[in-house]
Amino acid sequence: MAYGNTNGGNRDNYRDQPREYFKAICSDCGKECEVPFKPTQGRPVYCRDCFKKHQPENRGHDRRF
Repeated sequence: MAYGNTNGGNRDNYRDQPREYFKAICSDCGKECEVPFKPTQGRPVYCRDCFKKHQPENRGHDRRF
């Protein structure tokens, strides 16, 4: 029995919409950048380069269930 779209339902419609970006200042280097979320006061925002520096090296590769 088919229940309509089997590949995530409304997720495809969401992907078709243009993503909104917000201007921000990187908390590390002070460079102006754009991020895909609305920055919240009191929380750091990083440019692409600085964001990579703040990621754990084994992110997602050493998960144990």
